[in-house]
Amino acid sequence: MIESSAVAKPAIRSHYDLATPFYRLLWGPHIHHGLWSDEDAAREVPATSPRAAQECLTDTLADLARIGRGDRVLDVGCGMGGSSIRLARERGCRVTGITLSGVQRRWAAWSALVAGVSNAVEFRRQDAESAEFPDAGFDVVWSIECTEHLFDKGAFFARAGRWVRPGGRVAICAWLAAGDAESPAKRPQVEAVCDAFLCPSLGSFADYRGWMTAAGLEVEAELDWTARVARTWELCDQRVRRLGLTRFARLIDPAQGVFLDNFTTLLEAYRSGAMQYGCLVARRPQR
Repeated sequence: MIESSAVAKPAIRSHYDLATPFYRLLWGPHIHHGLWSDEDAAREVPATSPRAAQECLTDTLADLARIGRGDRVLDVGCGMGGSSIRLARERGCRVTGITLSGVQRRWAAWSALVAGVSNAVEFRRQDAESAEFPDAGFDVVWSIECTEHLFDKGAFFARAGRWVRPGGRVAICAWLAAGDAESPAKRPQVEAVCDAFLCPSLGSFADYRGWMTAAGLEVEAELDWTARVARTWELCDQRVRRLGLTRFARLIDPAQGVFLDNFTTLLEAYRSGAMQYGCLVARRPQR
């Protein structure tokens, strides 16, 4: 695991309060990577739109987690509610979403109302590292690109393992440090991503597997999607440059300018093999 001592939780909350309009402009309603097919990933111009690719990532993780009608889902780091709303609308499940940002919570609640699923989703402003829920209260604990911001990832998975019922699943997508990220050539790249994107640490596949196992969960799926998601940052960097957003962002908050300036930092970390992007799904045993 690669750690950064420069990241503080108030900075994470402030970032998402201020950056939500930029996320909406650059990514749309889903604040996460898009998952393109292998064929699209190799094309100079993909046939699939960025939004469709983001929905593909949500749907693929939902398939792996076997989310179905009536399931109770906890969406940790729900952002503007994109995944929660899609799960409720397309899968017929009930979703509780939590986010550190009050701006995102209000945006998510409004989006659910517009989408006609406000009776099936609930959004709370809550810190994932201090939140508590009843044991066995959910069928699935779900998190897309949130655990990167947690300071004690092991403690979170220990609680998540209690929150799912026996037979329930914990399903995540995450930015990951490569297995050999401690090497002199790769460590500086991962540390630069931690600092620019407010990640207290970035774990590897092995780290996440270890945290899940220590929580009493059995890992059922572990997939490396790096090559299929990297295009996200190519497209976003192009949009930032085309729209000239960096200068405007700096006027609002210098940190937002740093965030936009470092899109290529993450892209290059993917390309060099210093970082990976993947999903893991683990099940709480029936016993």
